[in-house]
Amino acid sequence: MEDREIGLLYDSTIFEKDLASCGIQLTRGQVRQFQDYYDMLVETNKVMNLTGITEYHEVMKKHFVDSVLLSRVVNIKNIHRVMDIGTGAGFPGIPLKIVYPHLKVVLLDSLNKRIGFLGQVVDKLGLRDVTLVHGRAEDYARDVKYRQQFDLCVSRAVANLALLSEYCIPYVKKSGRFVAYKSGDIEEEVAAARKAVEVLGGKIEQEEMFQLPYTDISRSFVVIGKVKDTPRIYPRKAGIPKKDPII
Repeated sequence: MEDREIGLLYDSTIFEKDLASCGIQLTRGQVRQFQDYYDMLVETNKVMNLTGITEYHEVMKKHFVDSVLLSRVVNIKNIHRVMDIGTGAGFPGIPLKIVYPHLKVVLLDSLNKRIGFLGQVVDKLGLRDVTLVHGRAEDYARDVKYRQQFDLCVSRAVANLALLSEYCIPYVKKSGRFVAYKSGDIEEEVAAARKAVEVLGGKIEQEEMFQLPYTDISRSFVVIGKVKDTPRIYPRKAGIPKKDPII
């Protein structure tokens, strides 16, 4: 067996241990899907900027495990339709789909090259019920096929919570949730976003911070429940939410 294969097996065991600490047990097939995903990510990253993290154990922990930490704040077994806004290289949508095959996932990103990469990943991993959308969140949130149609909307995109809320909450149906992946101390950011969340039809239900397993790296989640319809004027046209935030 080659040294690389030995290393992958060793690191795969650590990866499975990390997930087990989150209450997740993988099949051999799911482990292979994650390994194939990693291989495709690193190979494509040589010609396309997908991630600044390429070491096997770091990708497994900081992208894959981090994506499915969501299970600590949401009972994903009760979720059916998921929208991932600004998915980039497929986080958190693809890892969630691998671990929870029952999910019907829509991955939306504004860069068509990334969508092309994700199409290759979906085919290679044999994933079903994954829809790839090239476009802006502001535009598709006005499409009746997507607006207020999802049990869960998620985003790891780097943007403040008020801005993310305007992009994401319109996709969530009443009684559904929007969960923002954030880093570090988020109290001030959450406080500044409360007005926007309320105006958009949401209610902040939960703020939780976790450590990535066996590290001092923190991941914060803001869970926002959808309590009423989002007013038709939201989201506003591209550029306006950032220039004129709801305050």
